[in-house]
Amino acid sequence: MPRPAQGQALVRVEACGVNFADVLMVQGKYQARPPFPFAPGGEICGVVEELGPGTTGPAPGTRVLGMCGHGGFAEQALAPAEALVPVPEGVAPAAAAALSYAYGTTLHALRDRAALKPGETLLVLGAGGGAGLAAVQIGKIMGARVIAAASGDKLAACRAAGADAQVDYRQASWRDQVKALAPEGVDVAYDPVGGPYAEPALRSMAWGGRYLVIGFAAGEIPRVPLNLTLLKGCGILGVFYGAFAKREPAANAALVGQLLDWVRAGQLRPHISATYRLDDAPAALTALASRAATGKLVVLMTG
Repeated sequence: MPRPAQGQALVRVEACGVNFADVLMVQGKYQARPPFPFAPGGEICGVVEELGPGTTGPAPGTRVLGMCGHGGFAEQALAPAEALVPVPEGVAPAAAAALSYAYGTTLHALRDRAALKPGETLLVLGAGGGAGLAAVQIGKIMGARVIAAASGDKLAACRAAGADAQVDYRQASWRDQVKALAPEGVDVAYDPVGGPYAEPALRSMAWGGRYLVIGFAAGEIPRVPLNLTLLKGCGILGVFYGAFAKREPAANAALVGQLLDWVRAGQLRPHISATYRLDDAPAALTALASRAATGKLVVLMTG
């Protein structure tokens, strides 16, 4: 059993979200590269069992969610105590475990980085994935008009999540479709995909738009013509939620608290397409790596 050091908490894990970062970490392609062997799994929900020496944090017995980097695919995990947020009654562990990465990243991106306003148009790339569906849902909560760009088999989930319009970005004409839907351009673009989709999306920006760089699920870090930012007077904004949460733990706790309030009130329902037992966690990673998943996947430690 792991023992918490100063600043850490030992958590009995009930559920752990599955994220693309876990896939990259296993492949040795993520910025954090723990030595092998290790358990992946960076966002957990569970019950605090013990605090490290001299550590303040949620008391033992408190159900919490938080980011632990890795180690979450286990019955017990260590996490920074300051990164743990109490989970209110009425929020299921699986729903809480789906919030930190996708929904935390999205609220930080749309609210803190892009300052998305009601009535603005939001283009979401990779809208059928975990982060993408989170952007569709939170964009609608914030009052935006949402255009979801995803592969054809995932567009129904985008529509069900509240997207106002959908385009299949496997089609060569997808940028023309976006232009028809937003002749003046989109105010905010949310891009967790990168690769060949980035430049067409940047060309779709409105004057004064904000392009959010979330990640590179397509595998390629794009090189975009920067003259487009000049011609459109738009900005390219990086979103590194993990660094924000570490640098500003109090602000992050408030952000996560907002997400939990929305879930408890029924305004936000994390889209969990499948759950897996701990023994089947490798299958969850395989499903995510093969782009077979829609929305979030969660590993449950019991059941």
